[in-house]
Amino acid sequence: MRLTADTNLLVRIVTQDDADQARIAFNLLSSAELVVVSLPCLCELVWVLRAIYRFNPEELEIAVRSVTDPGNVMTDRAVVDAGLRVQAAGGDFADGVLASVGLAMGGDAFVSFDRTAVSLLKGMDISAYHAGELA
Repeated sequence: MRLTADTNLLVRIVTQDDADQARIAFNLLSSAELVVVSLPCLCELVWVLRAIYRFNPEELEIAVRSVTDPGNVMTDRAVVDAGLRVQAAGGDFADGVLASVGLAMGGDAFVSFDRTAVSLLKGMDISAYHAGELA
């Protein structure tokens, strides 16, 4: 089967907070011909693991890698890496994803009211501006 994973499957696998569901999720994903892990799913996963399960940045990276590294998983690995780089620098995984996708789709710069995100992205040589700078 070729399937698209929902965030709750990945949360179960990573946290093992429900043994039966974790087993089912693992069996489904490991036996699938293809598992598509979308970028919104990964952003949700990181948010849930950080907000609900209190994962630190290192644990978040391990979790993301554990669900994106298997050979049958399809995701945008370059964008995932960008999200993880921003997160490792103290920012938000989703900001790295948003900036990377936007630039890949033809945007000239990431624009936000989030000064921390803009500063981190600029420090990584990614074109980014605080919205107030452009107003």
